[in-house]
Amino acid sequence: MSVENGISRRAMLVKLGLFLNGIIGVVLAVPIARYLLSPVIREKKYGYETWLSLGGLEQFPTGQTRLATYRNPLVNDWDGETGNIACWVRRVDDQTFQVFAINCAHLGCPVRWFPQSSLFMCPCHGGAYYQDGSRASGPPERGLFQYRYKIEHGKLLIKAGEMPTPGQPVANKEAGKTTCA
Repeated sequence: MSVENGISRRAMLVKLGLFLNGIIGVVLAVPIARYLLSPVIREKKYGYETWLSLGGLEQFPTGQTRLATYRNPLVNDWDGETGNIACWVRRVDDQTFQVFAINCAHLGCPVRWFPQSSLFMCPCHGGAYYQDGSRASGPPERGLFQYRYKIEHGKLLIKAGEMPTPGQPVANKEAGKTTCA
């Protein structure tokens, strides 16, 4: 089949097919390239090195344990309420705090504070912890996980991006003073 314009229908369809396949290839390659390059190009507005505020010191009366929440520094905007993480804050004295992860050291169930008995209780398997976070009874082999904290400008800040795990240094009053759990 000869065409007077110099291009056959078959050649035109082959070129059109190659062009459309090229567009599809680019569309598929962009997300793959972004995934592979994400550690390099990711915007660092928050992260593991970030100290997050739990609020003013006046929110945590001396001798009491209160529930506090913070925004997980590694979430996306669309995570909504699931990006908020709870923790227990115990104020020992004017400058000494203990900030506990809400999760039981046994299987991660959320513990509740019972001021009547001064105990943290786990509803899943009956684990109990004293007010200082140490193990009282039940299946947990260790005390509650603690976050590192510091006080700046009248606010309580925690190193929230770190995932508390067994064997990780346990936080003391200052960020620099740690002991192994």
